[in-house]
Amino acid sequence: MPSQNIERRSVQILPSDARHVLISLNPNSGSVSGKPLADDLTAHLRQRNFLVELVMEPAVLAKRSAELSATGNLRAVVSAGGDGTAAMVVNLTPVGTPLAILPLGTENLLAKYLEITDSAAEVAERIQQGYTVNLDAGQAENRVFLLMVGVGFDAEVVRQLHETRTGNIRHLTYLKPLLNTLRRYRYPEIRIQADTGERMAPPTTSPLRLARWAFVVNLPKYAFGLKIAPAAKGTDNLLDVCTFQGGSLISSLRYVAGVITGKHRSWRDCETFQTKRIRIESDEEVPYQLDGDPGGHLPVEISVLPERLTVLISETWASRHGFDKPK
Repeated sequence: MPSQNIERRSVQILPSDARHVLISLNPNSGSVSGKPLADDLTAHLRQRNFLVELVMEPAVLAKRSAELSATGNLRAVVSAGGDGTAAMVVNLTPVGTPLAILPLGTENLLAKYLEITDSAAEVAERIQQGYTVNLDAGQAENRVFLLMVGVGFDAEVVRQLHETRTGNIRHLTYLKPLLNTLRRYRYPEIRIQADTGERMAPPTTSPLRLARWAFVVNLPKYAFGLKIAPAAKGTDNLLDVCTFQGGSLISSLRYVAGVITGKHRSWRDCETFQTKRIRIESDEEVPYQLDGDPGGHLPVEISVLPERLTVLISETWASRHGFDKPK
């Protein structure tokens, strides 16, 4: 494991004169439209004398966030959607833009990590208090991700789902692509090369690792509550990697059972380690997914982005996760 010398991080308070809030709404997140909840949040924010814009076009979000950031007027951008929406917002807005979450998606893993509910009043209160912290993010090729990268089986499920989806999705929407993948996926071999040292110049790399399924995790949340890398932290400047070597339906079912029971990390055909950079490739066409959205096909180079993500949090959450109080 790479050596650690991570300084404690502190809570920051947004300037009181930053009064403009952008709400980025994904109308296709979750099982029903989130427009009523976004309207409710708008009303709560306007009662607190914030200027609010509802944005539904990515190009408009990029333009307005850049303009308001440049003038110091941007209080926050609200991701009104699921985890894919949050990642999109971070990719489109300037570095350091405060991100608030209004969870409208199917899993809402980032919201669960930050202990945010779908209460417009609660989100408005966080925006008014203005407590923010910086968390690590990751980068896969030229895209920032917040939670994890999945390579192999789960990414194939995600790929099929998004090829056929026509609107809002529910947990049951995953059933058909899951069954199709269980029947047809061939578990092609993947090759993994990862850094073994944090402060080595030039950085050395580990021996080539072979697997059939891999996860590169920034924050310890995954769909259906599965704890693939429960020790992952958003403040250690590292990514947690979990790989599985078996390539069959039986082994996949065994791995899922192992993750549920927490036993998988002790198995010989499961490897876990931490790294700052990793490259994953294959001789076959293997998909990968980023925060539940299709990312493309291998090869992919992945690296940690220390403190890339600025999020609005509660003071209680910050204290529980080891952040120093604002001064």
